[in-house]
Amino acid sequence: MPHTDALTAPGAPFEVVRAEDGSLMYADGPRTLREFVETTWAYGDRPFLVGGDGASLRTYGDFFAAATTLANHFVDTYGLRPGDRAAVLMGDRPDWQTAFWATQLAGLVAVPLGAAWSGDELGRVLAHCAPRVLLVDGERLPGVAGWAGERVVVFGAAEGDERAARTERYEELPAPDPYAAPPDIEIRPEDDATIVYASPAHPLRGAVATQLAQAGATMDARFRAAADALGRGELPGLGPAPVTRLTAPFSAPAALFEVYGAMAAGGTLVLDGAAEQPERPEQPVRPSPRPGATPAPTPAPAPAPAVELRVSRETGERWLRGQSLPYAYWRDEGATAEAFTPDGWFRTG
Repeated sequence: MPHTDALTAPGAPFEVVRAEDGSLMYADGPRTLREFVETTWAYGDRPFLVGGDGASLRTYGDFFAAATTLANHFVDTYGLRPGDRAAVLMGDRPDWQTAFWATQLAGLVAVPLGAAWSGDELGRVLAHCAPRVLLVDGERLPGVAGWAGERVVVFGAAEGDERAARTERYEELPAPDPYAAPPDIEIRPEDDATIVYASPAHPLRGAVATQLAQAGATMDARFRAAADALGRGELPGLGPAPVTRLTAPFSAPAALFEVYGAMAAGGTLVLDGAAEQPERPEQPVRPSPRPGATPAPTPAPAPAPAVELRVSRETGERWLRGQSLPYAYWRDEGATAEAFTPDGWFRTG
């Protein structure tokens, strides 16, 4: 895409440089997901999530206050610390985003779980990643009833549902405080941010990505949107805030990019079933930008600026290396050594 040279040239918004290990990374931009999400507070009353499950509209201000309050609850009440894992198991409801971003504001490692996975599949993944807290909606609570972890927060549970002592209803937690600050903790770029399981099949493979990698993924999404604007003959960033229809479940790896792209521009995400909601914004819905790499190691056809491609002359296998890629499989040294080279290349197979 020659028209994108102006975006990646030295001094441009998407300039790339070589990291110490030789891989590409963005010269500027956020270095953690907390740094990225904190900028969305400034969008205030702009609509962020339009949903079809009764919570028809959630603004950026509402969202950030809810995520911040929950993050403080993780730290102050549960005693969770950076590096602790938090599993998210919900359908496509606005609370999914509250839960995910609360984990990032608290420096936790988010583990998205497939909303359609069976109880046995969920049990295997939960045993493998061993989260300290499970964030689950009422519909999927029965499927994890046998989980023996420390804490469970249930979103949208019906009155009268049986609860264990370690279970709390989200609706009974402290109300969101629009003036609260996120937890006062240090989150480093090299800290783990996410563990993504492409499937619950055997053998289990959870791709681990750092904060720096996921921050790079937010830049990938921004770059794709800017490149698309240039391709249409527009100046990036000068059009109306995008309205993006969600094309993948929140629990799917690809959905993170749709969220990143919307949040970076202060845009709106339209959840499945929301088309008939009267509060839906009136801007035209555009296709979401597609980035060059995913949090799970699934290569895309065209790498983003901070991702480079190598093709093996012997086998024709594609290798990828760059900021937004994962670096290991969770608790699987053998699979990690097989898939990732010492100098950071991922063998796609």
